[in-house]
This record gives sequence, structure tokens and C-alpha cells, in this order.
Amino acid sequence: MTDTSTEPRLTSLSHGGGCGCKIAPGVLSKLLRGTGGFPVPEALIVGIETSDDAAVYKLNETQALVATTDFFMPIVDVPRDFGRIAATNAISDVYAMGATPILALAVVGMPINVLSHETISEILAGGGDACAAAGIPIAGGHTIDSVEPIYGLVVLGVVDPKLVKKNAEAQPGDRLVLGKPLGVGVMSAALKKGVLDAAGYEAMVASMTRLNAAGPELAALAGVHAITDVTGFGLAGHALEMARGAGCRLEIDWARVPLLPGALDLARAGVVTGASARNWMGYGADVALPHGVPGEVQSLLSDPQTSGGLLVACAPEAEAEVLEAFRRHGFAEAASIGRVGDRVPFPSLALV
Repeated sequence: MTDTSTEPRLTSLSHGGGCGCKIAPGVLSKLLRGTGGFPVPEALIVGIETSDDAAVYKLNETQALVATTDFFMPIVDVPRDFGRIAATNAISDVYAMGATPILALAVVGMPINVLSHETISEILAGGGDACAAAGIPIAGGHTIDSVEPIYGLVVLGVVDPKLVKKNAEAQPGDRLVLGKPLGVGVMSAALKKGVLDAAGYEAMVASMTRLNAAGPELAALAGVHAITDVTGFGLAGHALEMARGAGCRLEIDWARVPLLPGALDLARAGVVTGASARNWMGYGADVALPHGVPGEVQSLLSDPQTSGGLLVACAPEAEAEVLEAFRRHGFAEAASIGRVGDRVPFPSLALV
């Protein structure tokens, strides 16, 4: 067995970890300009138009194929944890469409002369653990020798086309329910700085490796209108995507937003990611904050959430059912955090 004790920390090999690696939303929108033009087939019922979580292609009246990919650099130093987190995060996009995953393909880039074969194998095994928990095989993939460690998945799923839950179909008056607490980005920054304790690490990893398997059950509820997962653009960024798709103003009651233990204190101490500031620069002009809101609240609103929770827009009468569905799948912290307001000419997000 190779001695891995002298290997560099995984996080020391990446310029940014987890979903904090995402290209900032403002930059991404510029990069995507002019990428269309190809005639969109009628069967493609979800594409890139509303920045949804996955593509959906209708096969017949009762089946649609859901396809997504997600990969990133290490957010933690334990190889198996990194693999589990990256795979769980990728599978989440399928759940966010209301679909059931059926198989995955691995996306692997590793500095083969820097990390031992044992460490790389542990990363891949962690991805296998997450896929096994989701009940799907890793049926193939692709590998390259890269400067930074990269791991993720292509994930395919199936769903009844009538049950597809886009991020753009929230209705005025809907309630907003969030499945997981915020704070993953802040806590990952604390880990990189060496100030995250063992309890904080355990809570962070537990959140990031919890499969959003409630998605298909939520999608089947008549009162659920829209679902997305909160990932690299933070709660504010993904809520804004929902607001823009629906043409509405969304309101979030900050006092009701669940947070990981210790995340608020860390943010208050200035332990935040660079991605949080980049996110805010990309969309902060469309977020209305009450006068005097402290900086840590803004940081947590834009905090990149690796493998974050599902954000559900549902009719008021379905709110209790949505919360109960989350509870059945182990999401004890799920909470109703706001509402969808009126349709407006300039969709936005407001903290109340």
C-alpha cells in the first residue's frame, strides 16, 4: 500500500471547491450569448432557456428522459467524502426535475503524478457509494490527467412528462419551502482556513451527502408548481432564476431560513468564500434588502451551496404536504421560508 500521508491536501490543489467553482452568473450569461440558433426539437421540453437544473426530452406520452452533468474540484480533504459529495450533487439535478435517476457516467480529471492511485480510487469509491444509495449504477465515464482534481457525474433519469417540475412555473401566492439549511460555502471556507471543528465538518458533510430523493414524491403532489435545487449561485441566485422564469417578485423571510450550526457566526467573523461576493456582483442589483441588514446575511444569501437543498414553490394548501414529504425523507430542517408575490415587469427577490 502506498503511503499517502505526504500527499498534499485535496483542497490545496484546487483554486475553488465544490459549487463555489462555478463561473459567476453575470459572466456566465455573457458567455452563453450567441450559443443558440439551432432549431429546438419539439420533444425537448426543457432546455437552456430558463437555466433549469437538467434537460428533459419527451420520449412518449408517459416517459421523458432527463439528462444533466455536474463536476467540480475538492471541497473537502477526505477523498471518499469528496467523491460522495460530488456524486450526490450531480444526482440532485435529476431529483429537482421530479425525476428518478437510472444511471450515471463518471467525469474524472486527476493530477495522476501528484495523487496516489489509492487516493484517486477512494474518490471514485465515494462516488460509487452515493450512486449505490440512489440505486443506480455508474455505467461508464471518461478520465483525463489534469492539473486540478475534478470529479462528477453525468446522470440520466426518467419522469412522466406531466410531472416535470421546471424552475419557472411558480404561481403568485405560492409558498416557498427549502429542504436543507444554508451555510455549506461558509463552512468549506472555514475548513480551508483550518477553523472548522469536527462537529462542523460532520454537519457540513452530512448535509452535502444527503440525497434530495424527495424530488419525485414532491413532483407528484398536485399543489407543487416549481422545484429547483440551491447550488453554486446560492439561495438568492436560484430564487431569482425562479422569479425570472415566473415573472414574479419572490419574498424570503430571513428569520425562517434554516442555517447549519455555526454558519452565522463564521460569516459574521468574515469567513466567507470568494464565490459569494462574485455571486452578489452578478445579481445583487435585483435583490432588495431591508435597511441595516448586516453583511453576514448578504453573504449567506449568496453563499454557494454544494449539494444544497430543493427549493419548492407550492400552493398554500399543499405546504403541509410538502413539509411532510421532506420529513419522510430525513429532512428535519426543511422550512417554509417565503412566498411568491405578484407578477411584475422586472422580476426580483426581496428579503422581508
